[in-house]
Amino acid sequence: MNYLYFLYIEFLAKHNIPKIFGDITFYVIPACIIFVALILVILVLVLFERKLLGWFTQRKGPNRVGFWGVLQTLADAFKLLCKENITPIGADRAVFNLAPIIMFLPVLIALGLIPFSSEFTFMNFQTNVLIYVILATFPVLSILLAGWASNNKYSLIGGVRNVAQILAYELPISFTVLSVIVLASSMNLTQITLAQSNQYGVLGWYWFPCIIGFGLMLICTLAELNRCPFDLPEAESELIAGYNTEYSGMRFALFYLSEYGMLFANSLFISVLFLGGYLSPFGKYLSPILFSGPVGNILIYFEQAFWLFAKSFLIIFIFIWVRATLPRLASFDLLKFSWNILLPLSIVNLLLMSLLKFFVGGVYA
Repeated sequence: MNYLYFLYIEFLAKHNIPKIFGDITFYVIPACIIFVALILVILVLVLFERKLLGWFTQRKGPNRVGFWGVLQTLADAFKLLCKENITPIGADRAVFNLAPIIMFLPVLIALGLIPFSSEFTFMNFQTNVLIYVILATFPVLSILLAGWASNNKYSLIGGVRNVAQILAYELPISFTVLSVIVLASSMNLTQITLAQSNQYGVLGWYWFPCIIGFGLMLICTLAELNRCPFDLPEAESELIAGYNTEYSGMRFALFYLSEYGMLFANSLFISVLFLGGYLSPFGKYLSPILFSGPVGNILIYFEQAFWLFAKSFLIIFIFIWVRATLPRLASFDLLKFSWNILLPLSIVNLLLMSLLKFFVGGVYA
């Protein structure tokens, strides 16, 4: 973000604003941008999913509040804000109130690790892949705490189911991410993105050599997000609503904000690992070609963000498609599927990528 930093300092200097003000506010502004963008994206995703599910199941979906139903999500959010937050008798009040917050905060931090463009990466650590994988597992702690603190056996069963599910599916995710690290020779998401830069565009991204890992990542991410057919922690036909049964009002909304926020973050993460991140599918950016001079040089960053968002929404479309198509798995089938099929496949995929890296060498560096 050095280029943006110097542009920001230069802008402040023209208006006689001290440099120390820029040093303080420069990192606050991206954080605010990420937070506001996350809220807007969540509102769009909720409407996007409801419209797609209506389309897939031959129903109309939201169509009453606002033109084409676009204000339905805002109406639902306002309704939840107005509802009373109730704490059940016998619940652990401190843990009960803390669980939704623990669910939401890791989403904001995880988004800060994603390189949205070559100049906009809020936290660019050398090991940010590892940090992201750790943050992505934080919701399991929140769900377990919510289930235990609710003093409700259905909520507790939902929380325990989530722990078993995450333990089963986190290992295939780890081996799959490790295979990408082997190909890119880096644990930095920006370096992984740049390692996929080539003249062949789409065919040079890691989904092509690591097609098994790409499929595994999509399946395991569904399980990590507790989305159908892996939504056992909140199976309403068995557990009423699962871990969030006793929650109401804004605390209830925080769980779903976190779920959709993590859906967006994980789709961005998969896009970076396998689909070239912010790279153009054509092998070169269109902005410098269509707009010459400094305008093209500035628009290239917006184009990079556009390609990343487009890829992530493609993955979200696949996730919603799966939800509308497949029924929920039984608990024992879900765990068996991971331990007996996905885990061995992820190990084989890691071995194949290691051999590919060894024999091909610098092509995947």
